[in-house]
Amino acid sequence: MSDKPWLASYPAGMRWDLEIKPTPVQQILEDTVARFPDRPAIDFMGKRFTYKELGALTDRAAKGLQALGVKPGVHVGIFLPNSPHTIIAFFGILKAGGTVVNYSPLDAAKVLEHKIEDSQTDFLFTLDLAGLYPQMAGMLGHTRLKKLIVGNVAEMTGAPDAVAGKMKAGKETVDVPQDDRHVSFASLLDNDGAYTRHPMADPADTVAVLQYTGGTTGLPKGAMLTHANLSAATAQYNESTHYDPPLMEPGQERTLGVLPPFHIFSLTVNMLFGITLGAEIVQHMRFDPKAALEDIANKKITVFCGVPTMFTALISHPDTPKYDLRSLKFCGSGGAPLPVEVAQRYTAITGAEISEGWGMTETSPTGTFSPMGKSKPGSCGIPLPNITIKLLSLEDPTKYVSLGEKGEMCISGPNVMKGYWKNPEATAKDTTFDGFFRTGDVAYMDEAGYVFIVDRTKDMLLCSGYNVYPRVLEEAIYQHPSVAEVCVIGIPDEYRGQSPKAFLTLKPGAKPFDLKELQAFLKDKLGKHEMVHALDIRAELPKTAVGKLSKKDLVDEEARKRAAA
Repeated sequence: MSDKPWLASYPAGMRWDLEIKPTPVQQILEDTVARFPDRPAIDFMGKRFTYKELGALTDRAAKGLQALGVKPGVHVGIFLPNSPHTIIAFFGILKAGGTVVNYSPLDAAKVLEHKIEDSQTDFLFTLDLAGLYPQMAGMLGHTRLKKLIVGNVAEMTGAPDAVAGKMKAGKETVDVPQDDRHVSFASLLDNDGAYTRHPMADPADTVAVLQYTGGTTGLPKGAMLTHANLSAATAQYNESTHYDPPLMEPGQERTLGVLPPFHIFSLTVNMLFGITLGAEIVQHMRFDPKAALEDIANKKITVFCGVPTMFTALISHPDTPKYDLRSLKFCGSGGAPLPVEVAQRYTAITGAEISEGWGMTETSPTGTFSPMGKSKPGSCGIPLPNITIKLLSLEDPTKYVSLGEKGEMCISGPNVMKGYWKNPEATAKDTTFDGFFRTGDVAYMDEAGYVFIVDRTKDMLLCSGYNVYPRVLEEAIYQHPSVAEVCVIGIPDEYRGQSPKAFLTLKPGAKPFDLKELQAFLKDKLGKHEMVHALDIRAELPKTAVGKLSKKDLVDEEARKRAAA
């Protein structure tokens, strides 16, 4: 039996043993600027930038940053939404020789302070938005943060005066002081772009991005993603489109960028892979289903990558039948398991198959993909080029299990992080005896190399001595015709130890039901030990910054209820 059973499942024209040369991440943009200088790179609020213009703007950002003192070893934060500022800042930092640190606008003040001090961030990009600037302005003076580089949305649009006036009137923007702790984005770019190029000794050792994990337990950890990690991940995604005939045509694609840019999925898939394709990136500052539907139809979007909740929102929107979505030729889902029911309904509506994949912050975030036309319901696909996946025994961490058996998914490849920033203990804890990264996902692999994720090791429930996986219950509940979204967590049970509780939302116009009705529906779909014992139907479910359903919030809420009782 092959130690890489997935090789037989690769589509014609795709190679697992692809030669991937470690390169600086900024080379991705430079290569595309040289190849497609006059092709549109960004479409944002009525303004389009060509790749030649984008390249020049990043050169000027690099020179402006170097004038501030950015060089190798200096860390620069990005606290921005989806706008041209993000792409310009990202490549400007790398060209200047610095390291990018991504920050989430949804982080609490305590987490922002932790990231600033832990990552050693000296400078940070943000905008004068009311939802952004005040959070970071509060960090000046009592953290190590030296300066804020502040832009405004209007300066990157097709009608700057009109946009600025509208946002000011709506109190979406705030006034920014003019002092030595603030630098305007416009003044940073006010130069000839002749920046100093710093030679890179080893892209496999040089950290390009400090990407903080979600922090499901304690404060978040910084994953050190090297230039080689990110360039390898981009090459892996690119190779996964090399079919016979090819899925995509370089220089001819339009991708919809609605994922938050501070998330690793957006960074690698929407930005780096989009730029590798020479695609036009249509940026939305936030995900709005109606706006997404309009742009897919009117701008003939060909590539759309999102998280499962975004696909759920698109198929559930009452106006969806009014739009022609047939321009879509590639849709990718990641960040969380994609419910089978959602995938099937989306394909029926759009005609586009969703390629489900799996990845993590620590893997840049490549891991698996589902070959078009060869996906398997419930599977996140097969390993991408240069990636090997094994399943570690849940009972004995010195052994791997055989095909078909459940174990902890472990991964190796050029995309796997260098380690956790200033945290060798955590790095060692998440490394197997033979050097693979332990993902925390419980899964099994079939004989064709397809991976089926059962659950997170931390999410697994123990009910009357049986292992119960919430993902299995969620898939069963999604089959109910009234259910839009569902999350299952464990709650304390004096008799069983734990019992499953389902939190769900209903489709528009759907009739509510009670626990007994749900249990009757699930009777032939779940074992007795798996049956849901509590139900909570809500108007909406909590979500993370990237739009994934948040089990952590539900677990915390239940804990608070028990403490109060």
